[in-house]
Amino acid sequence: MSSQTPPTAKKVPSERVHHGDTVVDDYAWLTVKDDPETIAYLEAENAYMQQATAHLKPLQETIFQEIKGRTLETDLSVPTRKNGWWYYSRTEEGKQYGIQCRVAADGETPPELKAGESLPGEQILLDGNELAGESDFFSIGTSSVSPDGTRLAYSVNFTGDERFTLKVKDLATGETLPDEIPGIFYGGAWSADGSTFFYTTVDDAWRPSQVHRHTVGTAAVDDVLVHEERDERFWVGIGLSRSERYLVLSAGSKITSEVRILEADDPAGEFRVVRPRETGVEYGVDHAGDHFLILHNRNAENFELATAPLDAPGDWTPLIEHRADTRLLDVDAFAGHTVVHFRRDGLTGIRILPENRGDAEGAEPYEISFPEPIYDVAPSGNPEFTAERLRLGYASMVTPPSVYDYDLRTRELILLKQKVVLGGYDPAGYEQFREWATASDGTRIPISIVLKKGTGRPAPTVLYGYGSYEISIDPSFSVARLSLLDRGFVFAVAHVRGGGEMGRHWYEDGKFQKKKNTFTDFVAAAEHLKSAGWSSTVIARGGSAGGLLMGAVANLSPETFTGVVAEVPFVDALNTILDPSLPLTVIEWDEWGDPLHNADVYAYMKSYSPYENVDRRTYPPILAITSLNDTRVFYHEPAKWIAKLRDTADGGPFLLKTEMGAGHGGRSGRYDSWREEALTLSWILDTAKVI
Repeated sequence: MSSQTPPTAKKVPSERVHHGDTVVDDYAWLTVKDDPETIAYLEAENAYMQQATAHLKPLQETIFQEIKGRTLETDLSVPTRKNGWWYYSRTEEGKQYGIQCRVAADGETPPELKAGESLPGEQILLDGNELAGESDFFSIGTSSVSPDGTRLAYSVNFTGDERFTLKVKDLATGETLPDEIPGIFYGGAWSADGSTFFYTTVDDAWRPSQVHRHTVGTAAVDDVLVHEERDERFWVGIGLSRSERYLVLSAGSKITSEVRILEADDPAGEFRVVRPRETGVEYGVDHAGDHFLILHNRNAENFELATAPLDAPGDWTPLIEHRADTRLLDVDAFAGHTVVHFRRDGLTGIRILPENRGDAEGAEPYEISFPEPIYDVAPSGNPEFTAERLRLGYASMVTPPSVYDYDLRTRELILLKQKVVLGGYDPAGYEQFREWATASDGTRIPISIVLKKGTGRPAPTVLYGYGSYEISIDPSFSVARLSLLDRGFVFAVAHVRGGGEMGRHWYEDGKFQKKKNTFTDFVAAAEHLKSAGWSSTVIARGGSAGGLLMGAVANLSPETFTGVVAEVPFVDALNTILDPSLPLTVIEWDEWGDPLHNADVYAYMKSYSPYENVDRRTYPPILAITSLNDTRVFYHEPAKWIAKLRDTADGGPFLLKTEMGAGHGGRSGRYDSWREEALTLSWILDTAKVI
């Protein structure tokens, strides 16, 4: 490591009083993004990080070349059929971004595509490389073809702040129309005739709060506000049903939802409420021909599936009743069948209802079976309402992402494509396991594990965790991870409470006043890996809300971990959730509680918020990675955390890397993101003393 002295953040005490308790924040000045001192400090941290990791440059380059060498750089997706066209995307060697294309459809069988070749009649819809130009950052927020196939609505962003500019392209002429709408959010939906596009915008707190109607060919100032959500806990979005019969406008908080629908052939009409919001009740709507399908949790913790008449969508009749062992995740309605995506025993699954009759008397439902002990499967790319094949995405920790068609008539799984991993990768050379740790309260915590066959144990281990928002970290494949496994590492995921792996109760047991279960579960998983002989050392890794987990376990049990990687980490949770003027804070009260108005919530959050609880114990080395333009977890959270660690704690070193031109997802180009991952992996190898 370099002997360079790390930057010292000046201490400017700022005091606030909450519930009779004085909060002193020495580094609050770092929240002023446009202050030259803030930028100078972040740049100094970057310079220190670069010098502190300078000895890793050769290894970083080696790992980058490994990732690049395992990746088929000129590749393409499996075509998806919709309304007479096959849609697909492809990548080209040396180019950062994908290219979206289509060709006219001839029959039901996807055309055979060869990497590096274009099909006769191929039409390029969007070329991300041309759109990005020389910009250091580029992302697409929406890309939506009108139902008649004649227009494309797309939005672009060049800063990472997740505010996009909407444009419309005439697909018959290739011309980009004069329509241009700045400042929109993700997503959007076309009317049935392609004359009108609906989009969302955010308020000052970065909350998607309004839905607007734009008529193609008119000025943006003439767009009509069709819905505004005034409750600060709720956000809005809009989409088009697979049948293309209904526009679906959804409003939701963390715990409650409300849906409005409008016939897509009447874009100037009035949306009608499916069922008025009821606190704690979440529901979603899909159109299934002569009825609606409603997935809801009213008196059904793990959700149940109901049907409703088209003229009375609020009248729900059970179709699949609630089960305590099965969490219903989503439902997809088709003309002749219904597909239910579910979770059971920590794994995802697919259930088929063969006849879409809107009652419980159809052909017997069944589930699709898969051979591996741990895996992840989900419906993927099924835009046609009349489809008789179901497109599935499948992966495990040893099986690269795979695309299947499931034939509803023959009940046959047809492999269409498996991600090519170059360099001689053989899934049989690796093995995956499911282990169970025991938490302090006796709860069994699932752990997914992957390693290369023949790896000596105990081995250095990376343990990944998240544990918030009912988001599950399902078993998945990673090309970059192979650079660790091939060097004798174990990689594991701790499926801690606060996520959704074991059903809705798993989430409920890791939020509000039970949030500490998330942290103690993770420590229990790390300790189990050691005691069971899997792990010699454990490096913890997590991002965003998983970064909160990283900061919390570093405080809770620093001696358990050899190192910690915290990416865009939510480590200043108390100060952020106390400030309703910050983006998304009020929405987040349904996840963490409201410390501003509730003294008990305040005290509980203060007892675990990482920034508040740094002490003078010896901490492991920590690498924190953030982005200046992140609108979800502000750059200043890890910046303040690292400054406090340096000032207060022993151990380390504590490194901060700030992407000065990116957002929550980090760098946008694939080569840039590979280099960022190569840096992280080289730091992990160095910290574990594997090199």
